[in-house]
Amino acid sequence: MSGTSLDGVDAALIETDGERIGARAGAVTLPYSPALRDRLRALLDKAADIDPQDGELLAVIRALTLRHAEAVAILRAKYPYIRPDLIGFHGQTLRHAPERRLTWQAGDATLLSRETGLPVVHDFRGSDVAAGGQGAPLVPFYHAALLSGRPGPVAVLNIGGVANVTLIDSRGGVHACDTGPGNALLDDWAFRHTGIACDHDGALARAGEVRLDIVEALLDDPFFGLPAPKSLDRLAFHRAMRAVADLSAQDGAATLAAFTVEAVARTALPEAPLAWYICGGGRHNPVLMQGLAARLGVPVEKVEVLGWNGDALEAECFGFLAARSVRGLPISAPGTTGVPTPMTGGRLTCTGIVPPGWLTAG
Repeated sequence: MSGTSLDGVDAALIETDGERIGARAGAVTLPYSPALRDRLRALLDKAADIDPQDGELLAVIRALTLRHAEAVAILRAKYPYIRPDLIGFHGQTLRHAPERRLTWQAGDATLLSRETGLPVVHDFRGSDVAAGGQGAPLVPFYHAALLSGRPGPVAVLNIGGVANVTLIDSRGGVHACDTGPGNALLDDWAFRHTGIACDHDGALARAGEVRLDIVEALLDDPFFGLPAPKSLDRLAFHRAMRAVADLSAQDGAATLAAFTVEAVARTALPEAPLAWYICGGGRHNPVLMQGLAARLGVPVEKVEVLGWNGDALEAECFGFLAARSVRGLPISAPGTTGVPTPMTGGRLTCTGIVPPGWLTAG
């Protein structure tokens, strides 16, 4: 998984048939080099108009795919006693506009399959968006599988570049949506003012004062009036950077962090969660965690209290969804993406030798 924070590749090994989860064997994180991250960030700004055959685009896609292949190789070397059967490859989101039936996760599945010698499932979001769904978030089915048997209502909040929530209601129903910005705005702001790609330990935000008038103005965006399910592009709230442009580095960080927290708190859910579990990079920011705890008024914990690896969760998810895909099981539903009916998704690419028995589950 390479998320909207653009920080690198998370790779994880899980044992699953797409319904049950056995071992979660291990994970690695392989950061992008600063140069590759800068090139990816530049592509985001021109993704709406870029020629699919643009030389820089193709070079970056090759580089990020090879970085994924390297992550797979490292993981296999670290756990040589495990022989993987299948790769779930999310790719790097460059553009997400479901209202235009458009979503773009860049990556070369053929190259990844050739480099690893394994079948690869990719393009997880395209079918959902083509059918009128939001194409995001896709993690809810995995959250629901992990929480199987645990009474609800309970929420799992992923704070990546964009933040999204999964609600398991008191009857076991699964609901989801993007809530608003996650780390993306704060990361861009911190990088602009410090040269570091995130607000490490919330140091900037902790030292600043929140401009509540700016937070309220940003929350007037039409997105927050939409019912769930709903989803966002990483740059959807880029105007927030203009809104805080004249603030100090500290006050700007504090205000952007408060925007993320308040967007979560104001998300309308079918039932009020009795507890929130937080994953994604945002859980490492104490300002966000403390703000959520104060604003939500119920227990707010990192997912590690459940025995989960919050850094590997999305990578595990796309392994889980890959298994569901090859079995033709749904990976999205009306309550998670707004798609008309439960839908499977993903496309299978395979070059080289298919491991024996890899499709026996279905």
